Amino acid sequence: MIRRDLVDAMVAHARRDHPDEACGIIAGPEGSDRPERFVAMDNAERSPTFYRFDSMEQLRVHREMSANDEETIVVYHSHTATEAYPSRTDISYASEPQAHYVLISTRDPEQHELRSYRIVDGVVTEEPVEVVESYMFAHTGADDTPDCP
Repeated sequence: MIRRDLVDAMVAHARRDHPDEACGIIAGPEGSDRPERFVAMDNAERSPTFYRFDSMEQLRVHREMSANDEETIVVYHSHTATEAYPSRTDISYASEPQAHYVLISTRDPEQHELRSYRIVDGVVTEEPVEVVESYMFAHTGADDTPDCP
């Protein structure tokens, strides 16, 4: 589950950096699995086919997250000419098993494709993406409202 404003921010970043791949993270409270804070990062490769976080920027962001008791919830990047599916390189560099790896394809100038994956030990598993306006009113299951007496 992810808020619409965060999806819009990822897509806007991907469009802005096109034809190069865009990349970044969305941080959230440790242990929450709830994306909260959007962090657009620079693609140190400045490439249409590959991305790499700038090491100094990545260190700064991780220090901020540590100070705020946050962790990486989403790692995102764009594909500029292919579908939103992890490449062999993406899979080999996936190092955060708790993270959702979101890919945005900007190959179509009129519409984007956004998909999410878990990547653990080289195994890619696609997961559904539920976009919500707010986490406050998003469904949480059968017991999300108290019973009336």
